[in-house]
Amino acid sequence: MPNLSCTRLASIAAAIFLFSALANRAAAQAPLPPGCQMADANPAPAERDEPAPAFPPVQLQVRTPLAPAVLPDAGRNYLLYELHLQNFTTGAMTVRGVEVRDADRPDAAPLAVLDGAALRERLRQVTIGDDAAEIRRLGAGQGAVAFLCLAFDARDPVPARLRHRILLDTAQADGPAVPVGQTPLPRLGRPLVGPDWTPGNNPSLASHHRMGLWVVDGEARISRRYALDWKKYDKDGKAYAGDPRDVRAYYAYGQKVLAVADGLVVDARDGFPDNVPKTGAGFTPARPVTLDSIGGNQVVLDLGNGRFAAYYHLQPGSVSVKPGQRVRRGQPLARIGNSGDARWPHLHFQVTDRADAMASEGLPFVFGHYRVKAAGGAWQARSGAYPMGDVVLDFGPDGAGQK
Repeated sequence: MPNLSCTRLASIAAAIFLFSALANRAAAQAPLPPGCQMADANPAPAERDEPAPAFPPVQLQVRTPLAPAVLPDAGRNYLLYELHLQNFTTGAMTVRGVEVRDADRPDAAPLAVLDGAALRERLRQVTIGDDAAEIRRLGAGQGAVAFLCLAFDARDPVPARLRHRILLDTAQADGPAVPVGQTPLPRLGRPLVGPDWTPGNNPSLASHHRMGLWVVDGEARISRRYALDWKKYDKDGKAYAGDPRDVRAYYAYGQKVLAVADGLVVDARDGFPDNVPKTGAGFTPARPVTLDSIGGNQVVLDLGNGRFAAYYHLQPGSVSVKPGQRVRRGQPLARIGNSGDARWPHLHFQVTDRADAMASEGLPFVFGHYRVKAAGGAWQARSGAYPMGDVVLDFGPDGAGQK
């Protein structure tokens, strides 16, 4: 090994640190996903005194079905979660605003405030037939869901607990303290190999994954909260070359799918045919879509600790594992197809609390290592992160030691 002076080593270390800091700073200045807003991690003291608790309390339920956990990505920490609001009176209420507060700093100003257009964008009424003009009005017994996403600079602390204040016309309702998961998330291996992967439908107000609240088995849940649709595009933004109705024309089709961790196969299905991809002429699935067939050919791994990794829409005849089989991180499982409820070839990947595509809650995770294509085409390394926003990833070449 060459003999390097302490001064030179220090210079090299300083340069690496500076490059990393500049890369994270540039990433942290990237646009936020639609529906996310920066939080004020160091709010000033509140300008007004806290009002005395009303009696009887305002009969508005404020509930968070799944507490958020710190989700890191490139210089920011995100909190994604929902508030379920329900009016338990015989009269109407109008939601004028939502204040997100640090539950352990009751005298501080809010971390974030949602009102006006920002509030309307994030609210969905539980009842069928939302009226955009009246989305904030909760009639007797009526409910709504607020889809929240807060972003913190990675250098700032994330509160251990949140509290939410719902501002009404002439009153306010305070929800209970909501714990924030601070434990590092599971670091998963790569699900795919090679460059130019786009994590479609990652969390935002434009994502049917994030907004996909489904009632299954009598419970309203979001199994796809953190789900990713992995696709490939060329430099012109096209997902295929050739006939758009031929699955084999798509760059993602037939690509190898890997186990993201050691685990036990609890579900492995094959035999569903590929769909003809959707075009301007329309789309008809090869088989009717049901709760049982929605994922098409699939593999579900039990990762332990109440977490399941699921791979959906796989290629017919490619599933190489069976239920009850133990797999190792990086082991090939199948190939990308277009089966089940898939319009175009892609890998739908998610982590949930149950081995069910829809009757489960989506759980957060991070990938151990990957690279992101930056402006100008250069690649930047990421470690222990979840890919938020409009990004392109490289998981490394097939056969590489990194898993």
